[in-house]
Amino acid sequence: MESGKGRRVIVIGGGVAGSLASKLLQFDSDLTLIDPKEYFEITWASLRSMVEPSFAERSVINHKKYLQNGRVVTSPAVNITDTEVLTEDGLVFGYDYLVIASGHTDVIPKTRQEKLSQYQAEYEKIKSSESILIVGGGPSGVELAAEIAVDFPEKKVTIVHNGPRLLEFVGQKAADKAFDWMKSKKVEVILNQRVDLSSASSDDNKTYRTSGGETVHADCHFLCTGKPLSSEWLKGTVLKDNLDGKGRLMVDEYLRVNGCKNVFAIGDITDVPEMKQGYIAEKHASVATKNIKLLMSSGNEKKLSSYKPGPDIAIISLGRKESVAQFPFLTVSGCVPGLIKSKDLFVGKTRKARGLDPNLVEP
Repeated sequence: MESGKGRRVIVIGGGVAGSLASKLLQFDSDLTLIDPKEYFEITWASLRSMVEPSFAERSVINHKKYLQNGRVVTSPAVNITDTEVLTEDGLVFGYDYLVIASGHTDVIPKTRQEKLSQYQAEYEKIKSSESILIVGGGPSGVELAAEIAVDFPEKKVTIVHNGPRLLEFVGQKAADKAFDWMKSKKVEVILNQRVDLSSASSDDNKTYRTSGGETVHADCHFLCTGKPLSSEWLKGTVLKDNLDGKGRLMVDEYLRVNGCKNVFAIGDITDVPEMKQGYIAEKHASVATKNIKLLMSSGNEKKLSSYKPGPDIAIISLGRKESVAQFPFLTVSGCVPGLIKSKDLFVGKTRKARGLDPNLVEP
């Protein structure tokens, strides 16, 4: 495609927000997606993939599958100027519009095949262990414990969480329901304590010590604590003064980085006061791409769409059939909210939004 003037768009980050933004912009712009890995992963489906590795075939998707008309650069972005983005490999790309969707920092394999192999290895680890320690009682720790408890009821699962309750990002009622569910499945929950992972004795029966002096026997452990925002690298760029105290990019109502006409930020990296969740990141992507298309075609700023945070809704799946769901005036658990999320974990819907067959297993 001829690179029309004013049409070069760069998206940094190929997660939930960045992948959708790239898909929506690919035919209206000269698009470059810059991401450290060659695939997009439906992150909230990752815990199911640890107990059922074949599930990852649908939830780990090569960027090229949904991007027919854009270039994918598999290298982290390391610097931004007013006109260009530089990657770790030393490549330089000019832009007219920039979308930052860098999300959180994580150590992940570069290729899809390596990622699928990683799930296979984690599954083998769970399968061959009689007892499993999960460090962290946030959404991923709770969902992983539930997946294991449902698929491998004979295994002893222990969650150690350093907060006063599970799922601190939702209300007390939802947290209590999750705690009761864990109890009913014989998952042990230890609250207000940390665990020293280096304390494990090296004999066959690994014993971990907690900060409260308790001992936990576990054949293996999984770390399910929060990941830091991927914004440290922005501190050396032209956007360094646009970060708030928590390292988030400050945006206006149109999701433009404050004071910038042509730089947008979407997803977890923004300072929008709301729960950070996948479906919200997708809403950000829709609003930002609509605004970029408008600016590219007419440049009429008066017609920009604004983004308004909606009510806080959270659904935490508890294995394959049940979940706990928090809506604005109601918190419910069991099979009814489970129908919304737990069976497919929105994988079909997320694939469809990127123009892919919801059920297709990639070769």
